[in-house]
Amino acid sequence: MQSKFVPTQLLKVAGVAALVTAAFSIQHADAADKNDIIRIDGSSTVYPITEAVAEDFQKAKRIKVTVGISGTGGGFKKFCRGETDISEASRPILSKEMEACKAAGIEYIELPVAYDALTVVINPKNTFIKSFTVEELKKLWEPEAQGKIKTWKQINAAWPDTPVKLFGAGSDSGTFDYFTEAVVGKAKSSRGDFTASEDDNVLVQGVASDVAATGYFGFAYYEENSTRVKAVPIVAKAGAPAVLPSRETVMNGTYQPLSRPLFIYVSANAAKNNPNVKAFVDFYLANAKTLVEEVKYIPLPANEYAAVNEHWKTMKVGTGFGGEPEVGVKITDLLKRIK
Repeated sequence: MQSKFVPTQLLKVAGVAALVTAAFSIQHADAADKNDIIRIDGSSTVYPITEAVAEDFQKAKRIKVTVGISGTGGGFKKFCRGETDISEASRPILSKEMEACKAAGIEYIELPVAYDALTVVINPKNTFIKSFTVEELKKLWEPEAQGKIKTWKQINAAWPDTPVKLFGAGSDSGTFDYFTEAVVGKAKSSRGDFTASEDDNVLVQGVASDVAATGYFGFAYYEENSTRVKAVPIVAKAGAPAVLPSRETVMNGTYQPLSRPLFIYVSANAAKNNPNVKAFVDFYLANAKTLVEEVKYIPLPANEYAAVNEHWKTMKVGTGFGGEPEVGVKITDLLKRIK
């Protein structure tokens, strides 16, 4: 099967894609009622997977699917207002989002669909950084670093007294929430004096154009730009080896703490009352492994996809999380938590 989409293309064509989608929807609005359009929005990280699924589904079923990229937080805002049927998320639903959905009477089915390795990158011409410890990353990114940690030498005495340039996910991004939880210890806890964007290609360009820069984003964006930026091995704790992000290190559990699951959240009402939504999610899960690999993310193991499928069949609502991102959770354990 030919690849449907690659991340470098994603945000270069996002504006055009949005206009095409809008035009297509308007053109057919008179012929379609609400149930004839499956509405999806959320994470730009998860977008390439869902867009690939939507493309194949529309060809097979002739049912329209619109896929937006307003970020995990922006997607949940729409979802909890009842504006979308499915929300894409690169971290679990937060307490405030749970409360917003509850207040609006929106119940949801939480479905992990893939794994990602949050990747910390530097400029390829940087010769002094061989690895990052989690403690070094924390020292670099924690709120207390703002206006104080300005050079690489302040992070590691062996590094040069060169100004640091930082590029990271925007505050409405699930990537921002997960990175800060994993590295700093609290979601959304970060210094603010860095270049932030929900557009991962802006982050790639920033690091690629400055030898003193570092940044972070999803693994698929790194793989697509591996000639422009360099991934940094991560040392999880003192005495541990430095580990590069890869499919193998995510699957064997050695790339920590920056491995994470990716999700879709399905409106329980839409799943039960709109056969098109149910058919789409059935199609999504049946084709996830192939399409996840095509867009350069990391598929779940077969036993985890089986568990997700069983969970979907029961249409059990709720989340296996407590309202914050959680590092190192196993999918099978997560699904058992949902009562």
